[in-house]
Amino acid sequence: MKFVSPKQLELTGLGLTFRALKSRNYRLFFAGQGISLIGTWMTMTATIWLVYQLTDSALWLGVVGFANQIPNFILTPFAGVLVDRWNRHRTLVITQILAMIQSLALAALALTGTITIWHLIFLSIFQGLISAFDMPTRQAFVVEIVEKREDLGNAIALNSSLFSGARLIGPAIAGLLIAAVGSGTCFLVDGLSYIPVIMALLAMKIAPRKLVQPQTRENIWQKLTAGFRYAFGFPPIRSILLLLALISFMGMPYTVLAPVFATKVLQGDSHTLGFLMAFSGLGSLIGGIYLSSRPSVLGLGKIIAVAPALLGAGLIAFALSKVLWLSLLAMLLVGFSLILNVSSSNTILQTIVEEDKRGRVMSFYTMAFIGMVTFGNLLAGSLASKIGAPATLTIGGLFCILGSIIFTKQLPSLRRLIRPIYTKIGLIPEASS
Repeated sequence: MKFVSPKQLELTGLGLTFRALKSRNYRLFFAGQGISLIGTWMTMTATIWLVYQLTDSALWLGVVGFANQIPNFILTPFAGVLVDRWNRHRTLVITQILAMIQSLALAALALTGTITIWHLIFLSIFQGLISAFDMPTRQAFVVEIVEKREDLGNAIALNSSLFSGARLIGPAIAGLLIAAVGSGTCFLVDGLSYIPVIMALLAMKIAPRKLVQPQTRENIWQKLTAGFRYAFGFPPIRSILLLLALISFMGMPYTVLAPVFATKVLQGDSHTLGFLMAFSGLGSLIGGIYLSSRPSVLGLGKIIAVAPALLGAGLIAFALSKVLWLSLLAMLLVGFSLILNVSSSNTILQTIVEEDKRGRVMSFYTMAFIGMVTFGNLLAGSLASKIGAPATLTIGGLFCILGSIIFTKQLPSLRRLIRPIYTKIGLIPEASS
């Protein structure tokens, strides 16, 4: 039987779904990100379209995706150590300013007609360097701006809904703008969209974070090693991270192959690409809203187990489809199932992790979620150039289903290990433990 606290029972409907917005700092963060993420998805859509336009090659799509993510894979674990030491608020302000500069540089090159594939690769690497520090910082920062611990899961789910809503709107706008005025305008809008985020961050009032002082002074490598032992020595954290890494490696690369399906399979154009990405975003939005309406973290383990199987089914359906309406429905399922797994994994990890290791664990989360896409993009681009994009996605879907089966078998033992932590922090009553 699930345990729901009296405070949760007092909240119903919209009050339950949006309860994290009661925190002023989180409201500012939510509003600023809402605008910026639309611009980010416009740039992502415009970039993959521009790469395909310049090269007409699935392999180059994979190479640019690899260039964007390889700094994440290499640097994120070290960034996680620093996130536990640095002022997270100040770090986010710096990363947002650097990201704005990167987007404006893309806009200048595209609008002047001088952009080449090598410019895209260089600026993708630069964006990857920024993201290596930005993403673990952003994940860990949520804890500092949500006033009540019991609202943390809701805040994470709302973040996912926000990300998904932008994923719905951004690509659709990008498809129209690319057809009308070109990719450069998308990059320019993205660059300007960072201004509200920076303003929101500067308007926050952040209490000083109490850092746990170690008994002995450890260097970065020692701290990283200790964080790795902690994360991968505890089966629930290890299993969640490994499953997330699998679906990121085998399932997520559908985004870089989307232009191939839009043009070669569905015989469309940039509008078609925009609709495909938008329906994926719509599915993610539905999944995020569902998660934000849940009263508790309890039960998310089952969602983590089932979601990869749904993702695999969606990818296989999309790979085999030859008509637009079926492809759009498949993208809806892909987006829905992906956000269920990613957001639920984030919520459980943030709930059970020890505070002094939060930055490092979230860096491993970022590495599994984003970093593994690095190699997935490269593999998908290479395979698609040899066996075709549909066969490549079908293989990815089958691996996602396999991962779901394995995690489902592990779930009962993982629940037994997590239950004492939930009891300790009051999520379930003592008698149930």
